[in-house]
Amino acid sequence: MPDHAISPTRAEDYPEWYQQVVKAADLAEQSPVRGCMVIKPNGYAVWERMQAILDRMFKDTGHQNAYFPLFIPLSYLEKEAQHVEGFAKECAVVTHHRLELSPEGKLVPTGKLEEPLIVRPTSETIIGAMFARWIQSWRDLPLLINQWANVVRWEMRPRLFLRTTEFLWQEGHTAHATREEAVEETLRMLDVYATFAERDLAMPVIRGPKPAAERFPGAVDTFSIEAMMQDGKALQAGTSHFLGQNFARAQEMKFASQSGTEEYCWTTSWGVSTRLIGAVIMTHADDDGLVLPPRIAPTQVVLLPIHRTPEEKESVLACCRSLEAELAAARFGGEPIRARTDTREIRGGDKTWQYIKQGVPLRVEIGPRDLAAGSVSLTRRDRPPKERTSLPIARFAAEAPRLLEEIQQGLFDRARAFRDRRSVRLASLDAVREFFSSGDASQDGVTAGGGFAHVHVADDPAVAAALDPLKITVRCIPMEGPDEPGRCVVTGQEVARPSVLAKSY
Repeated sequence: MPDHAISPTRAEDYPEWYQQVVKAADLAEQSPVRGCMVIKPNGYAVWERMQAILDRMFKDTGHQNAYFPLFIPLSYLEKEAQHVEGFAKECAVVTHHRLELSPEGKLVPTGKLEEPLIVRPTSETIIGAMFARWIQSWRDLPLLINQWANVVRWEMRPRLFLRTTEFLWQEGHTAHATREEAVEETLRMLDVYATFAERDLAMPVIRGPKPAAERFPGAVDTFSIEAMMQDGKALQAGTSHFLGQNFARAQEMKFASQSGTEEYCWTTSWGVSTRLIGAVIMTHADDDGLVLPPRIAPTQVVLLPIHRTPEEKESVLACCRSLEAELAAARFGGEPIRARTDTREIRGGDKTWQYIKQGVPLRVEIGPRDLAAGSVSLTRRDRPPKERTSLPIARFAAEAPRLLEEIQQGLFDRARAFRDRRSVRLASLDAVREFFSSGDASQDGVTAGGGFAHVHVADDPAVAAALDPLKITVRCIPMEGPDEPGRCVVTGQEVARPSVLAKSY
């Protein structure tokens, strides 16, 4: 089998390795518009799997889907000063609504709008305005809405999936009668994201509140799930925001309470995006290419027929079709196993490496010798490409769910073990500096300084000022585990729990 490994490797050039994995798996490519990407069928199929799982989880928790306009009047953002200030540098603005051909043959914008329109960077303001129309009394609450959409945030340093000017996401928006209900909703959706990340993406996460400087603009509290990538950096994989009554006051979102008084709603918002595809790549991919957790793999089992003569082809394909039907009748994660037979007439080695790079969990080769022996040749994506096992054909469909579950759980365990190896508890600012200045190659073969440092720091601007030269930030204050009081390594203030510090994307 030829060497089709990704070049450069993770250890040689991690950022370029990432780009090459995206390219080799045919997930996406740069578009003619700077900062934007074209998500190709392979990449979009992964996003569709993520969508399907999350959408079911949202509906199971009582949310309904709706759609709101792409364009937001500037005046709507201006009503919430803190919010608009947070997004001002990222906003794309529409000022004209027509093009005309000039005498020189150039298209010139005309028809200036009376009020500029913002291409949505997020939808709190426009959705809040609609909620204000829909909500009259406490009987209309809670209002639980989700939107699948695209958003635009002008990006100066784009990277496919991780940071692009336009990206796809979902944004949940809810309104409640009490503060307690809104806080409960905020934490419920944080748990939904954490469950999805760990169960379906096989990506261990730490959940917790962000410090004030890292909160969503206009939020009272922001909670995030933070994952460690294979270079030791953190990636914010999802956020859930308790907005208090800030946006409700700006949008006059009121309701008549049970006691007859007029009160402002308590609101939340929460979202994840196509950034999760980048997270999966950087959590699981290796120097051979993409590795997909079976739960989100568009194809979980690929059947590769091997034949030389028409007679062999007929019998081998008949076996493949039979296995496809058996796999579709089997269940993994509550769904039929997604299997397909690749009948293309191309070199077997090239075909095999294509599926390795695309991260398909199980590859099954079936040829005349296999039929004669009554077995299939099986290769798992979580193991070296040349490591093969055999299974009786009659047992394969029954064994496939177990194999997929082993791969799913194994990827999670491997990622969690990696995070644990690269996590430390530090008690001084000097120790923090030393940890994040280290650039030695880890035992995992990925060159990176640091990882996750659990450190007592106060929610104070002085902390951000001390960490900024090190290019690290406070990711969150972990909610799991016992309280561990200590003194801030920067200010000396007493704090209840350590925070996670990391370099990040």
